[in-house]
Amino acid sequence: MRKMVLVGCGLATGCSTVPSKPPACAAAGTNAFIGMMATSKTGAAILSATHSRQLRWAAPGAMLTMDFRPDRVTVRTGPDGKITAINCD
Repeated sequence: MRKMVLVGCGLATGCSTVPSKPPACAAAGTNAFIGMMATSKTGAAILSATHSRQLRWAAPGAMLTMDFRPDRVTVRTGPDGKITAINCD
């Protein structure tokens, strides 16, 4: 019986009771990307710089959902395809 309890506890330690936080977006320092062309390479650099999991491109006039995602960065572009704003939302 004691072995069963130890095995059960050993398996339970793999499940943490503290929920892990997803990485939160941090848009500070992204001004260097403003005015650059919106490309997949630029998008990857923005994801890396903001520590985000998801990138959302927002073209002029695009309809966007209003749900908040702490791990998402939104990159707004102008009609010329250049980045105009970067926000965490």
